[in-house]
Amino acid sequence: MSPRRRPRGPRTDRSVTPSGEQLPGEVRNAVSVSPLNSPLEVGVRALVLLAETFPRRLDVAQLVYLDHAMLHSGDLDGGPDSLHPDLPVGPGELGLRRRLIEQGLVVLMRAGLADMTATADGFLYGATDEAASFLDVLEAPYLGQLKERAEWLTSAYMHEGTDVRDGMKQITQDWTNRSRADVLNHGEDEIQ
Repeated sequence: MSPRRRPRGPRTDRSVTPSGEQLPGEVRNAVSVSPLNSPLEVGVRALVLLAETFPRRLDVAQLVYLDHAMLHSGDLDGGPDSLHPDLPVGPGELGLRRRLIEQGLVVLMRAGLADMTATADGFLYGATDEAASFLDVLEAPYLGQLKERAEWLTSAYMHEGTDVRDGMKQITQDWTNRSRADVLNHGEDEIQ
């Protein structure tokens, strides 16, 4: 008598959405990566920002800056403690963050939590009416900390006429200054 095998459930194809649509290559590849800084996590962070700025719409550059500022708020004047530690990768982090934000936006749009509008200035993203309700049902303490920082950022830094490039330049300049100080301090340590 052969051992009885348990029937397996249907195989799941991670390259296809529940409705049967084929995922784009970059999203399909991201499905198998770590949940940290995954398109889903970054998408939720972007959704927190879009919901906080609703009905205002943001472009990818603004989301990249605000996402960085939300995680590293302790680096900003009067900001609450940072949620994430500083990383030595410096300006390269912003380039990687842009790609992750774009992937996160795809996740949000597929879920109907964000939408995109084409304007003369480029693509702008906004939260849909369902976004706030979706965020309200999530109970993770981390999400509450993100919401607090997003609220602080929008009240302190998101004014009409605010140029996100100025914020990006400040981040890059801070990294440059820290790198120079580290090099100078390292040289002094060798002399002593």
